[in-house]
Amino acid sequence: MLTSFPLAPLLAYCSFEKTPTAAIIGFEIGAIALSLIVFAVLSRLTTRLWLRVPVMAVGVLLFEFFTAPMWHNERLGWWAYIYLDVSWILTLSWTALILMTVILVDRLLTNYPAWQRFLVYLGVLLVVVSLLEMIVVNLGIRSYAPEVLDNLTGFFVAGVPLLDMLYYTPVFTGLVIAFYKYWSFAIDDEPLIPSKQRNWWRSLFIAFAAVFLFEVMIQPMVENVNFPRWSYFFFDINVILIAAWVLMIGVSAIAIERLFMHWPLLYRFLFALGIAGSLLLPLEAWLIRNGYRVYGASATHNFTGFTIPTLSVPIEVALAIPCYLALIIAFIRYWETVLDNRL
Repeated sequence: MLTSFPLAPLLAYCSFEKTPTAAIIGFEIGAIALSLIVFAVLSRLTTRLWLRVPVMAVGVLLFEFFTAPMWHNERLGWWAYIYLDVSWILTLSWTALILMTVILVDRLLTNYPAWQRFLVYLGVLLVVVSLLEMIVVNLGIRSYAPEVLDNLTGFFVAGVPLLDMLYYTPVFTGLVIAFYKYWSFAIDDEPLIPSKQRNWWRSLFIAFAAVFLFEVMIQPMVENVNFPRWSYFFFDINVILIAAWVLMIGVSAIAIERLFMHWPLLYRFLFALGIAGSLLLPLEAWLIRNGYRVYGASATHNFTGFTIPTLSVPIEVALAIPCYLALIIAFIRYWETVLDNRL
């Protein structure tokens, strides 16, 4: 049961400009048509596309839901939105673009190790996604939250912040691709050698890197304050918090390894989300209540007023945690599998 408040904040947030221009309608038609063409071509290049497309789309949506307060997508028409200003048309475009890149690179560079192909994915998408970002910005579709602009450099390329291209884009595509590649092991029924013993130091390093990169990216949405001065090492990124997140993800990994190792992949993944989420949510509630985590205006503007009973955590924060964990855990497990199997 949720505790509810007046829905004025939600109604205000939904009142952004949705009326499209002729150019934007043309963009939407072109984006949908090109995505369908890409899927038709990919159906001839790979198997089980009917599974690959939804998996990639889920990865994109998890990222979009979690980072929704950072970007504003307007003027796409009322039909184009699935949650606040998250648009299915943009999701479809990102899905087609990223999936096409991954499949083509894998076919062309079959004999290259996974880490080299991963760098090629990121390099190609850095260029292509940046060009698409320039298009949507100059059409008046995409804009950035004030907190994001305050944290970016003053350098812009065709209206797009340079840091958005050089940092946000690789983090976005890297997390989404790792999520897709993790699940593609199951889609392709790839024979993998199970590790007899987890390399915990390596896993901790991967987890720390993943959490750190994500925390730097979402730093405009929430401030970490009132921690000891020594614990800050980059803007307000806090080593105590990162250690806590990594510890809780590690606890879920140990629980899965000890109790559910022989369960199907989907169940193990959902249990990992449940265990880590059940630890993270009360901690996040305590941090918010005691003034250690302060959400910015763009994030709070996104809050509907519904909260989790007893914890008094906004429902948006509670829902964001599994989105965050799904991307992080998939990233960690993908690279553990790659390294264990020397792919």
